[in-house]
Amino acid sequence: MASRRGTARLTLAGAALALLPALFLAGPATAQSTGSGILLPGAGFEPVCTPDDPALAELSGLAMVGGKTYGIGDSGTDDSVVVLDGDCAVTGTVPVPVDPYDIEDMGVGADGRLWLADTGDNQRIRTTVALIDLDPTSGDGELHRLTYPDGPHDAEALLVQRDGVPLIVTKEVLVANGIYRPAGGASLDGLASPGPTALERVGELRLGPTTTPGGPVPVGGSTLVTGGAVSADGTVAALRTYTDVYLFSAPDGDLARALTTTTPVRVALPNQPQGEAIAFTPDGDLLAGSESAGGPLPPLQVLPGAVDLARDESWSGGSVSLSASVGESAASDPSEASDQAAADDAAAQWSTSVLLGGALVAGLATFGLVLRRSRSRRH
Repeated sequence: MASRRGTARLTLAGAALALLPALFLAGPATAQSTGSGILLPGAGFEPVCTPDDPALAELSGLAMVGGKTYGIGDSGTDDSVVVLDGDCAVTGTVPVPVDPYDIEDMGVGADGRLWLADTGDNQRIRTTVALIDLDPTSGDGELHRLTYPDGPHDAEALLVQRDGVPLIVTKEVLVANGIYRPAGGASLDGLASPGPTALERVGELRLGPTTTPGGPVPVGGSTLVTGGAVSADGTVAALRTYTDVYLFSAPDGDLARALTTTTPVRVALPNQPQGEAIAFTPDGDLLAGSESAGGPLPPLQVLPGAVDLARDESWSGGSVSLSASVGESAASDPSEASDQAAADDAAAQWSTSVLLGGALVAGLATFGLVLRRSRSRRH
């Protein structure tokens, strides 16, 4: 691959501008399914620690392997995976074995290898995307190119099923988020290097809108899928937006089925500037991180007992605490959660044109702050 080039590329604001005609061509407002899941009153994230290394200013992916926490930034800061200790201090780096285009997430294979999702494509111009496998101990790895069956997509969420089949969930504006896997259900071990391997679309889902604050785009950001994670035993999948986390229970390990046929539980995230990273701990907690969006580095947050929250359909709320952590759980008051749910129902009645209008206005306001570097060539 070619070296990086410092030319700017459009981000979320650009996507809103590209869809400007839809703002005027949209039909009358119609009621839509909220897709906001079941809000859990009393469940909330708590701060763990705050990174101070500039390498994490664009944190886009998190993973935990062998008791270590790994993080990576996206385009422009994705040449190395960083190793974090329990205080969010960087204790080492593992170079990415190829020059990536835009890494947006990380998954973990059954053998403990990291799988980097080089799937970012804000301008939707890439002819291929890629997964990159990386041995965090030796640094060895290979490139595995992938092709969509229906044209370019931007994607920031990778889920690795316990049978080794990777799922890519796209990040779409206005339309449903697509779920893709290698054609025929090939596992990670079956991906050609350098490829490409064809992908197939196996489903779609919509998340939100909700009124949870956070992210660069009010309301509209609550519908954009920005990260994914899978529990250690492969029975719970998490997808996040800029504002909320959705937990899907899949006792049989079929995450694609769970994403498309079950109702997830939802937990509001703390107000993060541009949250894109999540990862399960071996104990079933869920870590969440955010880019700094030009400000100070935000803390990593943890949702204690996330796996149990997804599995226990009769969970009725109550306090959630994390030893040696400080902070109050979000939506700890059930009446607040009820008010939040009512507000989300109201948000769901917004027409497509109104939702896009909010995204467009916010995108224009933040456009100058979120330009990122591109590369001279693509996978």
